Amino acid sequence: MTFEDLNIISPILKSLDEQGYEKPTSIQARSIPLILKGEDVLGSAQTGTGKTGAFAIPIIQHLANDLENAKGKRKILSLIVTPTRELAIQIGENFSAYGKYTSLKSTVIFGGVPQRAQTNKLKSGVDVLIATPGRLLDLMDQGYISLKDVKYFVLDEADRMLDMGFIHDIKKLLTKLPKNRQSLFFSATMPKNILTLSNQILKNPKKVEVNPVSSTAETIQQYLYTTNKTNKGDLLLHILEDPKIDQVLVFSKTKHGADRTVRKLLKKKIKSAAIHGNKSQNQRQKALKAFKDGNIRVMVATDIAARGIDIDKLEYVINYDIPNEPETYVHRIGRCGRAGEDGIAISIGEPEEIQFIKDIEKLIKQKIAVIKDNPFPQTDKPMTTSEKKAAEKEKQLIKQEFFANRKKNKGSQKGGGNNRRKNRK
Repeated sequence: MTFEDLNIISPILKSLDEQGYEKPTSIQARSIPLILKGEDVLGSAQTGTGKTGAFAIPIIQHLANDLENAKGKRKILSLIVTPTRELAIQIGENFSAYGKYTSLKSTVIFGGVPQRAQTNKLKSGVDVLIATPGRLLDLMDQGYISLKDVKYFVLDEADRMLDMGFIHDIKKLLTKLPKNRQSLFFSATMPKNILTLSNQILKNPKKVEVNPVSSTAETIQQYLYTTNKTNKGDLLLHILEDPKIDQVLVFSKTKHGADRTVRKLLKKKIKSAAIHGNKSQNQRQKALKAFKDGNIRVMVATDIAARGIDIDKLEYVINYDIPNEPETYVHRIGRCGRAGEDGIAISIGEPEEIQFIKDIEKLIKQKIAVIKDNPFPQTDKPMTTSEKKAAEKEKQLIKQEFFANRKKNKGSQKGGGNNRRKNRK
């Protein structure tokens, strides 16, 4: 099957061709026709399956047709809500890429940065808004955003949204959306609370489920080092002493962790760079080119930033942090050993990640070989059940405090804004 078979319009086909996309993924092939028909869709798919394209391509096509006869200031016709800044940026980049040869205007908004640049774009008018829940509601409360014209609504990574405590934000958001809309709901997992939420959002949805990737290439050798959390950096340096590892992609769980790892490597004169959501597109492209050209030995990436990395004959991948989703592990190590080439995947596991390893082994149906010759062996033990409960309780208290402070600060900002306006008069 090709994108032409899905009746995609020529401007989008042209951009897809430029991006090097030859044929749709499974989730795209099944979702795009349904969305083009105007159906609500309940999609179950992991990251790395082409999920963004599954909703972005048909929405762009809908909007391209809608905008042909549109007059006056642009209104928000499509809203995509996603839990993290990194995902929002990634989705925004995809909308820009796929809609390159249409007149579509999109923008991304998220918290943690000054809002002026974002509000200026909103004032100029946009067709597609990609947003994280907190900043979206803040700007709605301030009068910068109206959702009354939204025709296409997407809730992406719904399970992560709930895990991060955004359920009340989502419910509040739903009350502001027009009842007459097309809604798309994507989640990696479908527990009861997710299905309950989907029932509040969707009307007679069509279900699309993509089975997670479970197999690893036979050409990839997999190894595991177990160590203490405090020794991971030193162990990585030890691994990189091997001259055969001429180039390696290192996966970090967080962008701050990626930056920290690069600083440690650079101190040891190991040429390296990080790519993640805090880096501009230009910075990421520059680092990636340097890596492909062989000018950088180590590329440290978060999962989201690494999605666009496709390097021929990459032999080594290191999991500096073990992912908590076993499918993510499969996607990560699939970056090496491509097209029948040999690949080596090395994982560095700390005590709290041992359960993740077991989940991975269960999924791939094989044991990962543990390296015995390890100068930094694991001596710490994983937390007990009671310690985990105490840690989780503390995490929840911190989260509650964060949202309480945000609410408090929002109130004080509103008051401050009024005072500032008075002073200017």
